[in-house]
Amino acid sequence: MFWCCLSLLAKIVPMSRYFVFVVIALGLLMVAISGTAVSVAFPIITTSFGVSLVLAGWVLTIFQLLATVTMPLAGKVGDIFGVKRIFMLSLLSFTLGSLFCALASNIELLILFRALQGIGAGSFLPVATSIAAREFPGSRQQAIGLFTSIFPVGQIIGPNLGGWLVEVFGWRSVFWVNVPLGLVAIIAAVLLLRGDDREKGQVDLVGAGLLAASVFAFLMALSQLGNNGGSWLGPGVLFASAGVMTTTFVWYEKRAKAPIIDPEVLSERPFLAANIFNLVLGACVMGVMAFIPLYTVSVFNMTVFQSGFVLTPRSVAMIAASTLTSMFLVKWGYRQPMLIGTLLTVANLILLAAAALGLGTTVGTHINSVVLVSGIMLFAGLGMGITAPAANNACIELMPDRVATITGVRGMFRQVGGAVSIAVTSLVLHKVGDMAHGFLFVFAGLAVVKLVTIPAIFMMPASPKDIPVA
Repeated sequence: MFWCCLSLLAKIVPMSRYFVFVVIALGLLMVAISGTAVSVAFPIITTSFGVSLVLAGWVLTIFQLLATVTMPLAGKVGDIFGVKRIFMLSLLSFTLGSLFCALASNIELLILFRALQGIGAGSFLPVATSIAAREFPGSRQQAIGLFTSIFPVGQIIGPNLGGWLVEVFGWRSVFWVNVPLGLVAIIAAVLLLRGDDREKGQVDLVGAGLLAASVFAFLMALSQLGNNGGSWLGPGVLFASAGVMTTTFVWYEKRAKAPIIDPEVLSERPFLAANIFNLVLGACVMGVMAFIPLYTVSVFNMTVFQSGFVLTPRSVAMIAASTLTSMFLVKWGYRQPMLIGTLLTVANLILLAAAALGLGTTVGTHINSVVLVSGIMLFAGLGMGITAPAANNACIELMPDRVATITGVRGMFRQVGGAVSIAVTSLVLHKVGDMAHGFLFVFAGLAVVKLVTIPAIFMMPASPKDIPVA
């Protein structure tokens, strides 16, 4: 009876490309909302299970790690098996992961099911972008631009919705809310997405496995530093294993017929500089920012709802700054926005570090903590919004026929930076003990690292005009 109803509905509803856009936008909105909502719920999750920050940090880290490995694979797999099929599988993986996370009885199971969520989230964006490009061939750039602009909208909704859900229904509700949304998106995809042609090709599963193993071993080594009672033997073995697997990965990718990462995009100087810059950008944007709710709750004693609310100015500023920068990118070039954005990000990190030690009272008057952190988050959004459009386009003109490859590698490095930043932050907070001083070290350290990436900006093309014509 159910399938008869679906078939009848499929005949009634036109196969409109605009409906298709709504379907993929719904999926992206769900992923964007969930990401920030889980960050808001993170302090309560840690307290609920009564575990250390090093272990609880894997709730965030494992998601980043699996999304990192899945992202560069998903586009290729979609070409081979069909983007509609992979799109629905990504939605199914994310929805089932959300359901199982909501039912998790211990932190280990929660981490496992967050991995399932990460696979869905990482595979979703590449295939959804491919669908948008296919459905709007005459206005591809506008469609993809509008599609990707949905993500910051989800980042506005997510922390506020997540804060309210956690306070009213508990932390499991931030996972439960994805289940009906995911089911609606899956059913709509079945009805509205058309089938597509498949291509012959190979999937670099060996390369993906080596990449995942090397990053996982490195993150596990960091985790062991916080849990092994001071012995360096276990972490040392894991660090060495990570180094061996990374070397093996690079060696294998140079010889693979269909590598997950093109070695040329790793080794040439402009691309190497861009990847280093995006690695640190991911650490500052995707990594440590996931701890802002914990920072506000533990240092300023904010409520969970307030901890989500203070993230809103960041998303609003990011949308405004990225829109303005995108409009004038050709005129301004790449270096000027990246330099300005980097300096704003450094200023944001220094202000966060100072706030942890009582910035609000150093000027002789008390500044409301919600107002203070919201203002600092505004700086964070401006920095990211100005930087991102330039960093996204800085090296594309060097290989215009391999935009997908460059984009995938750029996204992968940002995800790796985020995952490593989460692991390091968890370790530092655990080791220091005092949250205020722990966050001081984290923010100040990242500010220094971010400053060190400034020379990389000058190794990339200054503007499209600097690209030599073949």
